[in-house]
Amino acid sequence: MKKILIAMLLIAGTSFAIAHSGGTDKNGCHNDRKNGGYHCH
Repeated sequence: MKKILIAMLLIAGTSFAIAHSGGTDKNGCHNDRKNGGYHCH
């Protein structure tokens, strides 16, 4: 059971750490050309 929980935590942690390219504006937002949206961090 512990091994499964550790594996799930590792998988969840790495999914949040993946960055994407592109600069941000003065508000920390940018256009996501790939998905056609605008979002902030």
